[in-house]
Amino acid sequence: MAVVAVVNFKKNTKSYFFDVNGLKLNSNQDVIVETEKGLQYGTVISIREIAEEDIGTPLKKVVRIATEKDQKQHNKNLLDGERAFEVAKTKVKELGLKMRIIDASFTFDRGQLLFNFLADERIDFRELAKKLAQVYHTRIELRQIGVRDKAKEIGGLGPCGRFLCCSTFLTDFNSVSINMAKNQMLALNPSKINGVCGRLLCCLNYEDETYTHLKKGLPKIGSIYKAGDVSGKIVSINVFKKTAMVEGKNHTQIEVSLENGSIE
Repeated sequence: MAVVAVVNFKKNTKSYFFDVNGLKLNSNQDVIVETEKGLQYGTVISIREIAEEDIGTPLKKVVRIATEKDQKQHNKNLLDGERAFEVAKTKVKELGLKMRIIDASFTFDRGQLLFNFLADERIDFRELAKKLAQVYHTRIELRQIGVRDKAKEIGGLGPCGRFLCCSTFLTDFNSVSINMAKNQMLALNPSKINGVCGRLLCCLNYEDETYTHLKKGLPKIGSIYKAGDVSGKIVSINVFKKTAMVEGKNHTQIEVSLENGSIE
């Protein structure tokens, strides 16, 4: 078994495994880690033991526990990132580019300055990158992100009245399909099943497996139900109560138990 540190670099973002490098680390401890983009400042979420065969590629190492000097450097990087964000917005406007800068951040060692942006189409940002490099004299990376990433960065309230899942606890965006809404028998109204980002609600994932399990053995909408004097077409089903609304003659509806009667 290998002891690894689970580290993330920004609240409610994806976490990564790092070799503890012989250091005695605790949860909520700030550390400096080695990454493909250079040194980064992160926070230990937890310490875990993982089987060697589950690790795969060799892990990058935790370089050291963050010092007071490191914390000051990190805070300076955050402030400079905010300033770079404003500079980039000005450059975008000057160049007339159809893109919107979302944020800017330096790596801890300032070897790279990353800008996330939104755009409706592919953007030729080479001139923008050149101008930014002239200002900051470091490697510039511009990354186009999607509307779900934008919602995660900005935050807000969902239709449920709570803060967005993506900006509070979700670390990855799982695939969400329209079939999930159909499986949960929701009205396919975009205003009801789409989130503030305009895409299908992430929470459609949460109950999909439960609905799939509960619907096993239940009849389909449109089936014919018969039990004693009751006969008609099933127009809706309550998977929790195991009941159905049956429409009979003269379009009258009655709720029946699916545990009684027969289905055709």
